Amino acid sequence: MKEECLVCKAPLEYLEYEQLMECAICHHKEPGNARCVHGHYVCNACHMAGIDSIFGLCLAETSKNPVEILEKMMALPFCHMHGPEHHGMVGAALLTAYHNAGGTLDLTAALGEMMNRAKSVPGGSCGFWGACGAGISTGMFVSILSKATPLTKEPFGLSHQMTAKSLDAIGTIGGPRCCKRDSYLSVLSAIDFVAEHFGVLMEKPEIICTHQAQNNQCIGMRCPFAKAGQRATS
Repeated sequence: MKEECLVCKAPLEYLEYEQLMECAICHHKEPGNARCVHGHYVCNACHMAGIDSIFGLCLAETSKNPVEILEKMMALPFCHMHGPEHHGMVGAALLTAYHNAGGTLDLTAALGEMMNRAKSVPGGSCGFWGACGAGISTGMFVSILSKATPLTKEPFGLSHQMTAKSLDAIGTIGGPRCCKRDSYLSVLSAIDFVAEHFGVLMEKPEIICTHQAQNNQCIGMRCPFAKAGQRATS
């Protein structure tokens, strides 16, 4: 088994209903659905510890390619194969590339707002909410750049359409989850959506995944980012 439990590396198990869990790292108690087979639970805050390091990366970045920016974040020590950190990284990469591509945006303020919102989307939302946090992150991204609120008209609609577009791409592939795959699908959906609705052209690269060796549930050639010849594992 590759990386699973952040405490002991044992496989994870998912519970049908939430239970009050105590984090094995900080001992904070919160409702949760996931723990390892040895009973270790890691809270969302501990799983996302270190994510604030992306602020410096984003503010120094000049790329218009959100996938390139996202992959730099994925290479940082705080980022795991799976986890709620992706819920903030997707939107942050898009905000940065949008800004660098000419989009009007206070990047520092936007990144701060993205992190605040993303920390409210727990790990496992893909399976338990029917809405992957990476997809939701693209809706947050559009909400921030369009200044959407519950009372706005067009921005309200656009942020929902963006989330729906990302979730449709994720749902079409199916599970099991892969935070890398779902992040890539979400970013690619957002690049097209922003070009169509905001006229800002971010760079859209071809993606070949390099993370399959760390993913116990890799779907192999069912993944649109698999290398040619990669064997399906499910």
